[in-house]
Amino acid sequence: MPKAYVFTRYGGPETEALIEADRPRPGPGEVLVAVRAAGVNPVDWKQRTGFRRPGEDGEQTFPAVLGNEVAGVVEETGEGVTGFAPGDEVFGTAVAGGYAEYALLAGGITAHKPAGLSFADAAVLPVAAATAYDGVRQLGLPAGATLLVTGAGGGVGVAALQIARTEGLRVIGVASESKKDSVEALGAVHVPSGPGWAERARAAAAPDGVDAVYDLVGGEVLTEAADLLTDRARLITAGATEDAVRALGGARVVRARTAAVLDAVADLVVRGELDPLVTRTYPLEQAGAALREVENGHVRGKVVIEVGAHA
Repeated sequence: MPKAYVFTRYGGPETEALIEADRPRPGPGEVLVAVRAAGVNPVDWKQRTGFRRPGEDGEQTFPAVLGNEVAGVVEETGEGVTGFAPGDEVFGTAVAGGYAEYALLAGGITAHKPAGLSFADAAVLPVAAATAYDGVRQLGLPAGATLLVTGAGGGVGVAALQIARTEGLRVIGVASESKKDSVEALGAVHVPSGPGWAERARAAAAPDGVDAVYDLVGGEVLTEAADLLTDRARLITAGATEDAVRALGGARVVRARTAAVLDAVADLVVRGELDPLVTRTYPLEQAGAALREVENGHVRGKVVIEVGAHA
């Protein structure tokens, strides 16, 4: 039977297990893929603890497969799905987990994988890169404007830095000192995070403030970042609640969640303008170790679970 890496109840790593599971069957609007790679994201372990995205409701059914983004090969399509056929190489958003040999994708958030894009790189685009793309486009800044990104060393942050540069923006990245070289390598001005970071940002790169802020941290960092803006309408966050950012005059990142966005970020990778920065890969049998690396918060770049070819 196919294997899947699951959590059996809400809690910590002790709830995780590699199990044998029935091969899923695609429902209306769904695409069944033989998984070749699955991206690992902080939201994966957060969901294991009971976290839900805004607007999500309903009870979790256990065991629940971990993971939210995959790349693979189409096996079957559900009713109403057009544009995909068995054998197509695709990537997209998992309906019910992606750390598995087979996974269901939402047809409307699935895109064809370009030949020049590896499965590993494709698998890390639907969450982090697409969120970064949506936020930068939401701001709609003119070329030459200054964008400050908090949490710039994480998956969404490094993608936002690169996408902003393709838009002709001047970018300031707030990240730990250990990520200085990687932030600067992406063409951004690095500002060390931690107490006093906003003063350091003004002194080093933004004496008159910044044109926009893309926040990925929330809390006090979000509040301090807002003070660097003259127009709070250009404050967006993927790291705080709607209420928290609205109180400061800003807004949450509006996710498009479309195949068109996936096509756009994949094109950036193929053209060499966006590096997904996949730095570690693990086999499905070591999915727990992959998730621990992300959960511990010290990973540089993206972590991917690679799944072997199916018979």
